[in-house]
Amino acid sequence: MRFGVLGGGSWATALVKILSENNDKVCWYMRNKNTAKHIREEGHNPKYLSSVSFDPNRLFITHSLEEVIEKSDVLVIAIPSPFLNEVLVKTNLKDKIVFSAVKGIVPESKLIVGEHLNQHCGVPMDKIGVITGPCHAEEVALEKLSYLTVACQNITHAARVADNLSCAYIRTKVSDDIIGTEYAATLKNIYAIAAGMAHGLGYGDNFQSVLMSNSIREMKRFIKKMHKIKRNINNSAYLGDLLVTGYSTFSRNRMLGNMIGKGYTVKSAVMEMTMVSEGYYAAQTAYLLAKDFNKEFPIIEAVYAVLYQQNPARKVMSKLCEKLD
Repeated sequence: MRFGVLGGGSWATALVKILSENNDKVCWYMRNKNTAKHIREEGHNPKYLSSVSFDPNRLFITHSLEEVIEKSDVLVIAIPSPFLNEVLVKTNLKDKIVFSAVKGIVPESKLIVGEHLNQHCGVPMDKIGVITGPCHAEEVALEKLSYLTVACQNITHAARVADNLSCAYIRTKVSDDIIGTEYAATLKNIYAIAAGMAHGLGYGDNFQSVLMSNSIREMKRFIKKMHKIKRNINNSAYLGDLLVTGYSTFSRNRMLGNMIGKGYTVKSAVMEMTMVSEGYYAAQTAYLLAKDFNKEFPIIEAVYAVLYQQNPARKVMSKLCEKLD
């Protein structure tokens, strides 16, 4: 299988690192021409995970999206969701196997990436997959042991991609819960913003544990509404990903929440972030979906109230405390 990775950020860089160690050649779409040229000549990404060294002979790196699509059997998308529609709008992906490593919602369609690929790019559902799990790019760069879940309706596709992502520091498992794992990867970013706000406001570890406990139960209710199948919400693709995003200092969503809790306005916090906070964009769509469920989702509602209704974080968090158990 010939792999092509779309995206130039930290997670794309980490995935290229893994795939290029397991394959003779990996295609890599990089929008920035200068960055692509630097990687070809110097063997590392100057902007993200710069400590990772690449063998340029194992990479076909280009700013031409069409070339990467043409040369690849499997495309791995690692472009932040706010920019995804703009990149893919004129592409032809119908004959490709496409795996999303994006943990967010496409703003234009209000859909998770897998659904967007199916409804707006014409990719059949059995050729769409998700790469998810508690795995920060920064720890991949350091080759610290991490775990990934590869989900697809076609388990053969999932298994082959999982094999190509497995190495000494990456353990993989496969799943057929493509909808549930992708929604979990999206929702955990919203809960991480709540955890960051709590930290910024001075709440301690005791409260954080209660917040995370309520978050996984809220996530379970939400995903069950979206796609009711038998799943173990305590698996690493769900609970594990939530915990690492809620607690890790590498988490950009937790960082955004922490800044807001410390007194930044939402606008200034978003502008100061050097990387995209997927949870910021996901909170609006999740809130609108939750309103249709006729059930309470107090943590999602609280994050939305701060991010989009300009309610003070301290006041919102105080009210949320009354709803947790």
